[in-house]
Amino acid sequence: MEQISGTPMPRVSERAPGTEHRMTLLRALKKYRFYYLLMLPGLVFLLIFKYGPMFGIVIAFKDVSPFSGIDGILHDPFVGLKHFRDFTSSYFLWNILGNTVIISLLKLVWTFPAPIILALLINEVGSTVFKRGVQTISYLPYFLSTVVVVGLLQMLVSVDGGLINQLLYAMGRQRIPFLSNPDTYRSILVGMSLWQGVGWGSILYLAAMANISPELYEAAMIDGANRFHQIRHITLPGISHIIVLLLIFQIGALLNAGFEQVLLTYSPAVYSVGDIIDTYVYRSGLQAMKYSYATAVGVFKSVVATLLVLGANKLAHLVGQEGIW
Repeated sequence: MEQISGTPMPRVSERAPGTEHRMTLLRALKKYRFYYLLMLPGLVFLLIFKYGPMFGIVIAFKDVSPFSGIDGILHDPFVGLKHFRDFTSSYFLWNILGNTVIISLLKLVWTFPAPIILALLINEVGSTVFKRGVQTISYLPYFLSTVVVVGLLQMLVSVDGGLINQLLYAMGRQRIPFLSNPDTYRSILVGMSLWQGVGWGSILYLAAMANISPELYEAAMIDGANRFHQIRHITLPGISHIIVLLLIFQIGALLNAGFEQVLLTYSPAVYSVGDIIDTYVYRSGLQAMKYSYATAVGVFKSVVATLLVLGANKLAHLVGQEGIW
């Protein structure tokens, strides 16, 4: 290489574009290899049970026989949007869609603010022993399966031998069929979700509150702020990003009204107020064996859920929050 005034010219890197980035990635993989190994089982689970079944979406656009297997999925006739048109023109569409949205909105109204309120109350408790006791008792129901929770519920509200109806009968009142009464069924579902999830949901908010600097509270106390003022102007703004993030997830799950809850508690007597999209898919797909039609309904639900997440995330940006991305 030529030299100018005896000074050697700088050497030009012979590495191909992107090589440095690959080297950095390899060094990171080597450095954090144990963390990636810990992540591997969860990643494999997602690939097998979440992304792998996406291949089955093709069933929604075909007439698949229940007994044709993989060969049927690949070679059965393509029918386009036929099953989607059948669903949108179905007699049951507005009933199941309305029930799903109403039940989800009721759960959102009652079960979303409840963990925030519980976390605020626990955060104000001075006794560590009492605080831990309340936390343990409140999130213990979350670890009970839905089947167990429904069993406990039936012991309380069953017409024959239920504790509440036994008390009503002892008071001279008429027994109430809570689970087969359209006027009380949705309230039962909301109450179940509230009892089972309020304690577990408060954990995230308590963790966010722990990251708020104590100096902010000390400064507020010097300025004469009481506990309500501190909650309003320090605690709630300090956990607002978590509130918005979880709200986006809740809005995205608006069409998930609690399949297991409804399946284990509903009956034909409450179909008018309790039949949701998931139970309709269950009856159409597994009981009536209309696999293609049921898959089309599931795809419809997934598309709507995606649009809800995108809309909620955009709304979060408009009000000055970070959102999911």
